[in-house]
Amino acid sequence: MEKGFFQTTYIRVLSALTLLMLVIALGSYATLNLEKVDFINPTPATISVAGEGEVLAVPDIGEFSFSVEASADDVTVAQEESGTKVNAILAYLAEQGIAETDIKTQNYNLYPRYRYEERICAAGTSYCPPGERVADGFEVTQTVSVKVRQTDEAGGIIAGVGERGATNISSLNFTIDDTDELTAEARAAAITDAQEKAQVLAKQLGVQIMRLANYSEAGGGYQPYYNDRAMSLDGAATEEAFGGAKMPVGEESTKVQVNLTYEVK
Repeated sequence: MEKGFFQTTYIRVLSALTLLMLVIALGSYATLNLEKVDFINPTPATISVAGEGEVLAVPDIGEFSFSVEASADDVTVAQEESGTKVNAILAYLAEQGIAETDIKTQNYNLYPRYRYEERICAAGTSYCPPGERVADGFEVTQTVSVKVRQTDEAGGIIAGVGERGATNISSLNFTIDDTDELTAEARAAAITDAQEKAQVLAKQLGVQIMRLANYSEAGGGYQPYYNDRAMSLDGAATEEAFGGAKMPVGEESTKVQVNLTYEVK
């Protein structure tokens, strides 16, 4: 009995010591990791810089739109009159080397016109309601947009369109037909600008650039030259257009802005 008692006590003491050592070991490990956490920042230090690139280019296309209007008592007559004028203008544009793909109908409207019959009102009446509304024929309006790839010919082409029945010419602007290459050039310049700024900033802060952490981009837009004057083709504007007025195209600016974020140490 006495021997069994001592064996049991021995086992219990040994188990308690083993458990105590395990607790001490786990406590030491946790303390060590907590001390490491105190010295390790989970968020790396970063610097951010912005760069901008701009490319200037001479516009290579001119764009304008023209409208043709026709009215008649009969809908078919109104459509035929409008169609005759438009066809004459389209034939002229083809003679000037304008491709069919550079001519597009923006809208076509056919609607009835109305007028109000006169009403005889009693003398001294303060209010005289309008007369009955009655049909007064039909009106057709067709608007067409045109791209002119020989920009130096834009003035003469506009004059020719006016001479052939266009009732309104507007929204003349000069722009770049394909801006992808210009955007790529502006982006490269913006990135170079940002990289140079990052090197200067890192040197001033006494840190070392490790790697690129983030990139964002804005822009890619351009600022075309606009001439929004609408030429109604009656009066001074008509005379200038008929004379084939010179149309200065200026320069077009394509800009890109980038933001670079670098991890540093």
